[in-house]
This record gives sequence, structure tokens and C-alpha cells, in this order.
Amino acid sequence: MKRLGLILVMVTLAACGADGEPERPGTGEKAGVTVTGTAKVGIGSR
Repeated sequence: MKRLGLILVMVTLAACGADGEPERPGTGEKAGVTVTGTAKVGIGSR
């Protein structure tokens, strides 16, 4: 069990930075989340 834990820790540490150094987002991109839509609650009749 100790070996499995050690292997998992090593794999996790090896995966850190696997895609290179962190990069800042471009200045032209908008950051944030936009949510649109409608919601209705209740009992209705047709």
C-alpha cells in the first residue's frame, strides 16, 4: 500500500508543469461567465 501511495505522489508531481510554464491570458479576451435564459416556477394552466 505504501508503494502505491508513493507512485501516486510521484505521478502527481511529475504532471505538474507538464504543459510548460503558466501563461497570462491575452488582453483581447474577455474574462468572466455569462448566463442567459429564463426560468419559471409554479403551477400553470393552458
